Amino acid sequence: MIQTLPQAPLRLLAVLGAVLVTVPIAPAAAAAQPTSPTLTWAVQPANQQGPDGRRWIERTLDPGQAVTEHLVVRNFSDGPVVFALKAADGYLTDKGRFNMLPSNRESVDGGTWIEVQGTVSVGPKETKVLPFTITVPRDATPGDHPAGIAATVTSAGGTVAVESRVGFRVMMRASGTVTAALALDGLTATYERSWNPFSSGTVHLRYAATNDGNVAVTGTGSATVTGPLGLTAEHAVTEVGEMLPGGSREVDLRVDGVWAWGRLRASVDLTPSILVGDPNGAESQPATATDTIWVLPWPQLALAVLVVAFALTVRNTTRRRRRRLARLLAAARDEGRAEARRSALVDDSPDSGGM
Repeated sequence: MIQTLPQAPLRLLAVLGAVLVTVPIAPAAAAAQPTSPTLTWAVQPANQQGPDGRRWIERTLDPGQAVTEHLVVRNFSDGPVVFALKAADGYLTDKGRFNMLPSNRESVDGGTWIEVQGTVSVGPKETKVLPFTITVPRDATPGDHPAGIAATVTSAGGTVAVESRVGFRVMMRASGTVTAALALDGLTATYERSWNPFSSGTVHLRYAATNDGNVAVTGTGSATVTGPLGLTAEHAVTEVGEMLPGGSREVDLRVDGVWAWGRLRASVDLTPSILVGDPNGAESQPATATDTIWVLPWPQLALAVLVVAFALTVRNTTRRRRRRLARLLAAARDEGRAEARRSALVDDSPDSGGM
């Protein structure tokens, strides 16, 4: 069923939400402006009456189940526009933003579960509510199957066709065993020393976190760097942004206050957190990774060498001064004795006698 709703007054807000085909699909209602400053539109989840305040659609369904949802297409332009409606598999970009496959790539998962009419004509300043159907395959695997729905306009610029689209995500979860699992790969630790011998250094950690479960998760945990024999330990918090099943992220973090006392053991522990739905009853599989590096305390060793060299210099200088003083004293004593003997000889001579 198609309904016409009152015209939307927030034209400026729609223009600010404009996106092109190269921009990921916004999770909330957005507006696009592909070729003309007067062509703007928005698409968002709805009920039969109109927008219902949802940023995106989340549904947990049984295999074989079919449900009907709604969306609205809002044309803020001054003329009528024919929009193409498309559903496709969803994914996260390298920057962690949600997007859906472009038209030249075929969907193989959640995008194939959605059936929506191919086109819709929306008059100037008009809003239309459109139904679409989600049908879960009977052999669907448990877990999340992300997708997106977009309203697109294709314009020709010379020999190149530009597709502009606006849409929202549809997070569909097939019922069954929910597993939130993370894997850590390629943990590497490098030490950044301070050449000030009285300052500690920093351990830089880098690792890849992969979502090995079947639902979208984030990861939270800690990184620890331990010194020899576990005598010293420094900690830092580590976090991983949203990852869809099978997705991965590169993470960099630093642990400050680490002294270079030889063998350092770095470890990272991550616990997954489910983003959508009730986490109770879900299987949670944390991840752990370790790496060991050897670091010599060169600034402290250099300081120790300088201190020892200074101490040896002071000791040797003191010894030389003592030996010189001893020689001077010995020479003075010898000279005194010689003078005393000469005086005694003069006193005992015959010429020195009296009457």
